[in-house]
Amino acid sequence: MKNSFLQKTLLAVFAIMLLTNCKSQSAKSSANLEVSDKLKWSERLAQTLMKKHPNAYQIDEKKEPKWDYVHGLVMSSFEQLYKKTNNQAYFDYIKGYYDSTINEDGSIPSYKLENYNIDMLAAGNALFFIYDKTKEDKYLKALQTLRSQLEKHPRTSEGGFWHKKVYPNQMWLDGLYMGSPFYAQYTSKFENGKNFDDIAKQFEVIQKHLVDPKTGLLYHGWDESKQMGWANKETGTSPNFWSRSLGWYAMALVEVLDFMPENHPKHKELVAYFNQLADALKKQQHSSGLWYQVTDQGDRKGNYLEASGSAMFAYSFAKGANKGYLPKEYKKVAEKAFDGMTKNLVKVTPEGYVIITEACAVAGLGGNPYRDGSYEYYINERKQDNDPKATGPFILAALELNK
Repeated sequence: MKNSFLQKTLLAVFAIMLLTNCKSQSAKSSANLEVSDKLKWSERLAQTLMKKHPNAYQIDEKKEPKWDYVHGLVMSSFEQLYKKTNNQAYFDYIKGYYDSTINEDGSIPSYKLENYNIDMLAAGNALFFIYDKTKEDKYLKALQTLRSQLEKHPRTSEGGFWHKKVYPNQMWLDGLYMGSPFYAQYTSKFENGKNFDDIAKQFEVIQKHLVDPKTGLLYHGWDESKQMGWANKETGTSPNFWSRSLGWYAMALVEVLDFMPENHPKHKELVAYFNQLADALKKQQHSSGLWYQVTDQGDRKGNYLEASGSAMFAYSFAKGANKGYLPKEYKKVAEKAFDGMTKNLVKVTPEGYVIITEACAVAGLGGNPYRDGSYEYYINERKQDNDPKATGPFILAALELNK
């Protein structure tokens, strides 16, 4: 009897030690890093994040592991950083995030499929890479769960995915990044590319309803029912252009093109959308290289040069030029943007930590408290230093530009 109790106790202690050891692997890797000014910007910022958040789930000041698109974005930047440097610490950091959020049976405790929230798919983008490297079944099951969301995800009458079940009949530019690169990677890897037409349809619906004929920019959101207070009663669009939402859209295009074969009939169409967007954005670039929070409103009172949108454009243009989707001149547009960030929005602490300032923390439409999409609304949302929507794209831009 005593032996049996002792065995059970030892097994329980062993299990706890094993779990603690798994969770602390990435934390140990973080502790051994020194943030040096001899490193390139990508690694300096990545190592700053690892020092400040030893476990990747702690990004965005989270106290518990949470399945979230902001972590997905940063993990995608760490994936590219690992591929460039082969530094095991970066791999451990990504794997640590997925091990903290995915159970051994492949379930994701903090994810609720029935919410039909398109944001949740973006957290799976770097999971393909972890599955490829480890071949662990739990990662594949998690990917399959995320993919199953799209089978019943509610859509507009033309087949565009709603942003969330709680935002009926609405598509936001953000949602194109949240769902399309995941969908494209999945259909390319596991479905022989059979759903590329459906992915292209998402962009087609956006282009049809959200492009402003005057500026070529795209509005933040569109309500097919035209019932929302923020929606134009004739077009259904929201009233303003928000740089980060345009950044999400640019990144969606450049990343989907990674997976869609060049000979696919929709490939040229997406490249054309990307060029049209790039042309419209280039006209709005400030002399510093940056873009304003409300993209077309210049130095109107309260408007400011914003970090996350600027970083997203720098990354998208650099990658677009590198891949040949955009003319070569966009590499220079991206370089100007990146240099504008390092000169105007980046601070380096005495310890060498890299801090990106002037990043809008969050912005949306509708909800409670209600967000009306007005100019005053966008300029008054809070800012957050090293917001993950700025840090992830900054690392990606630095890698594309080899800065």
